[in-house]
Amino acid sequence: MINTMNQSEIETASKVTIAIVVFDGIIPFHLSVPYEVFEKVLKADGTPACEITICAATPGILKTSAGFSMIVEKGLDELSSKDIIIVPSWDDPAHEPEPCIINALQQAHANGSRIIGLCMGAFVVAAAGLLDGRSATTHWRWAQCFRNLHTNVFVDEKVLYIDNGDVVTSAGTAASIDCCLYIVRQMWGSETANAVARHLVVPPHRQGGQAQYIDIPVPAVNQREPLSAIMDWAIANIASPLTVDTMAEKACISRRHFTRRFQQATGTSFSLWLVNQRLIMVKRYLETTDHSIDRIAEQAGFASTTSLRRHFRQQFDISPSNYRFVFRGKSKASE
Repeated sequence: MINTMNQSEIETASKVTIAIVVFDGIIPFHLSVPYEVFEKVLKADGTPACEITICAATPGILKTSAGFSMIVEKGLDELSSKDIIIVPSWDDPAHEPEPCIINALQQAHANGSRIIGLCMGAFVVAAAGLLDGRSATTHWRWAQCFRNLHTNVFVDEKVLYIDNGDVVTSAGTAASIDCCLYIVRQMWGSETANAVARHLVVPPHRQGGQAQYIDIPVPAVNQREPLSAIMDWAIANIASPLTVDTMAEKACISRRHFTRRFQQATGTSFSLWLVNQRLIMVKRYLETTDHSIDRIAEQAGFASTTSLRRHFRQQFDISPSNYRFVFRGKSKASE
């Protein structure tokens, strides 16, 4: 485990050396995430705290998924001398990493390098055997595929990142930012991590065990759909005790007809849709106001604060107060 540095160590320490492994067909944004985070880490005197090297199995011209190419000058021999090695993604789970990549990662790990697999980069780290018997995460979309390929790794697709000390894995692209900021916080402290987060305009800290954020689905409804106006009315009156009977009466149709039409129009039940709309409003209040949880529960139409907390934790695997703290840094004492 790499420990947090104190201020005097930050001022005198040499640069932390980081290698980012790229490959043909890489998505440029996946490369830019770790580069942008660590490139913005500064020592107390304002000089860069990291020395970043881009490496590839075969140096030269590599194509990206965006249609342009990039020139990579360094090969995998660079990995053996780096403090941190990052595999920012991978192109296809079925694509077995080249033996030279596997060997380079294994050798670097044996030499004491900290290995980080971001998003699908976890597949490469697992292929190198560095996650055997350990926990790991990756993008939720590829979690089952990961399990099928690496049966001796415990996969938890519900979390943002998992730190095994010498090996770290993260979920999808946004979680990769969280993971990199987490490492910055470990090594250089909260002030430095917060400064980088402010520069990137992202939340300064999301706990690794926090759920991967999959936005609540809001089904697209044709505005010519007769129920669309009724749904807009429900959102405008969301603090009221809305029921299926209330909505059916408002729509001037029977309860049974309303239930059937709503399911056809949205793909979900009215009760589930209503809870999701209320949770969307709760998130908005938590992110933008200092209102108490009791008041937010009332404004969003929840029957009680207990009901709000239960639904919020079920949906996001985090309490409302912790959610507010993560996104706004507000004290939880008042809640």
